[in-house]
Amino acid sequence: MSKRYDVIIRNGMLVCPDGVKQADVGVCDEKIVEIAPEIAGEAKETIDATGKHVFPGLTDGHVHFNDPGRTEWETIATGSSALAAGGGVAYFDMPLNCSPCTLDAKNFKAKLAVAQKDSLVDYAFWGGFTPKNLDKLEELAECGVIGFKAFSCFSGIDEFERADDYTALVGMEKLAKLGLPLMVHCENAEITRDLTSLALANNKTTVRDYFAARPPITEIENVSRMIAFAEETGCKLIIAHISTAKTVELVSQARSRGVDVCCETIGHYLILTDDDVERLGTVAKCSPPIRDANNQTKMWAKLLNDEIAFVSSDHSPCDPKLKNGEFLKVWGGISACQTTLSGLLTHAYHDRKVPLADIARLTAQNVNEIFKIQGKGKIAVGYDADFALVDLEQAFTLEAENLFYLHKVSPYVGDRFRGTVTQTILRGTTVFKGGKIISKPIGKHLRPNI
Repeated sequence: MSKRYDVIIRNGMLVCPDGVKQADVGVCDEKIVEIAPEIAGEAKETIDATGKHVFPGLTDGHVHFNDPGRTEWETIATGSSALAAGGGVAYFDMPLNCSPCTLDAKNFKAKLAVAQKDSLVDYAFWGGFTPKNLDKLEELAECGVIGFKAFSCFSGIDEFERADDYTALVGMEKLAKLGLPLMVHCENAEITRDLTSLALANNKTTVRDYFAARPPITEIENVSRMIAFAEETGCKLIIAHISTAKTVELVSQARSRGVDVCCETIGHYLILTDDDVERLGTVAKCSPPIRDANNQTKMWAKLLNDEIAFVSSDHSPCDPKLKNGEFLKVWGGISACQTTLSGLLTHAYHDRKVPLADIARLTAQNVNEIFKIQGKGKIAVGYDADFALVDLEQAFTLEAENLFYLHKVSPYVGDRFRGTVTQTILRGTTVFKGGKIISKPIGKHLRPNI
């Protein structure tokens, strides 16, 4: 008697941890239950993936969907839809710029209620880490946060205070006992503050003035300090959106002597240069700033040498009006969660011949393993049936009308990509296909297994 499945994906090229292979995938009860050259059986739904590569669905470890409280910037509904359109099946939402920020259990539960109602794909939440909520870390851990996020410099909003050295040290001691990681936005507070104030006092507000106010040393110095605190306390440390090759090197050196530290980078540090930012304007402003071409070349070398743990989007949108004005003064943040996978396929696979299995590790497997999300992030029996079907050769030009963000804004509008996501499947259910969202919100809350 032949087996019956909920879904069978046939004839696809599966991007598995050990490489790419042509095989069928059988799905039952939201899980992968069989992988074979040819599955003999029947299914409620059969998907013909001939000519497609089947990736594990992307997990974006760093997004700001700003819900609840700043829904004029982005919402969980629009942000999760954009992620699905880019092959994403899960995201880890930051504790800001929602309002109120996720600094205690009450505010965690308010965000969770929105996600349970509106999130198209699966989700987890970061807890905030500030001088005023060190007594709330335990209750946030009980809520199921995947880690905590801190800023060494001004966060951009007054209600999320920077973590001074005392906060970092004492808080890391607490997190080491809780078994949860700390992710830090690493830029030296005093240097960035004073250089910015000096620039403003002298009416220096251009893009190059902004770069000068946040030089690489601000990241280098602060990464060194956070590593020292992590080494002393035993806290797992993750460097957020690392932008310079020198700081990646510092992380690698620390790892080699046994410090539990790793780093993420963001697509725009690999794709854009300072010259591109000058050309594009405020739509490409972010912090830390995008660096020069020489640094970008070195960043690619670090990525290819397996020194960067995962690639996220740092999707950080705002009301477009906040981008109007002099470069140094406007909001810094880039909308990018819809283009991470296609961007890497274009610039990593096609341009630099990065193996597809490595791209899958950088966008799906590693981030779930680091944050101890069980059963997610790779194509293997027993794992969630999460897939992004991709036509590697199909090129497209990104048009604003194709973006699912609340505001159709991106520095990549008009860019040519090679590698089109044709279908996204979350736990066996197709949520995106043919340029359209075709599912109701079905996301569920992911908790770390600690």
